[in-house]
Amino acid sequence: AKEVSQEEAPDLHFIVEEQAMLGNLPKPRVYLIENDSPNAFATGRNPQHAAVAATTGIMRILNRDELSAVLAHEMAHVGNRDTLIMTVAAAIAGGITFLAMMARWSMIFGGLGGGYGRRGGGQGAMLGMVGLLVVAILLPLAAILVRAAISRAREYQADSTGAKNCKNPWALANALEKLDQEVHRKPMKVTEAVSHLFIVNPLSGFSATMFSTHPPMQKRISRLREMRGY
Repeated sequence: AKEVSQEEAPDLHFIVEEQAMLGNLPKPRVYLIENDSPNAFATGRNPQHAAVAATTGIMRILNRDELSAVLAHEMAHVGNRDTLIMTVAAAIAGGITFLAMMARWSMIFGGLGGGYGRRGGGQGAMLGMVGLLVVAILLPLAAILVRAAISRAREYQADSTGAKNCKNPWALANALEKLDQEVHRKPMKVTEAVSHLFIVNPLSGFSATMFSTHPPMQKRISRLREMRGY
């Protein structure tokens, strides 16, 4: 992503400023990604240290109302402090994974297993090893599932907040439909660790379906189209 000035991208700056005002937030720094895959993301630990980025692909396929709705969604992430929330979630997931790694090393060197063996014989040692095996396998899986569930919940919330702020849930629904179709045809080459930042999952295939950090697209679209009074 490259930071762009108001002179370099006046339309993008104007929409970001407009949505920041509607969300009662300071204007974030604005970035442009030279990539034909349509997508956008926001990041920053708080509204005073935020940045919003859009790809050249998203600016090409969306009309002004749809792009405004997408950037309203991104500004909602800033206002809801979702980067901070996901950082905490990732730290907790990392701690859980570290515990699982310790359990695996205990199995390798017979730490806990040997202890069970000294106290309760062969059966105790076997139960201890089985318990460690379960911990080593299930803890990392639980960490991934919890992190993905939090990310999906924050996406739903950003959809709702963004749609209310821009007062156009149908425009956001239409934008998501277009983005979903195009991203499947033109996925982005990004690391899986940052895929949750984007408004639609930039990955395709196995990585986009297993333990997805994004809710099912049709559910997001249906929720937006059921909103009334905006």
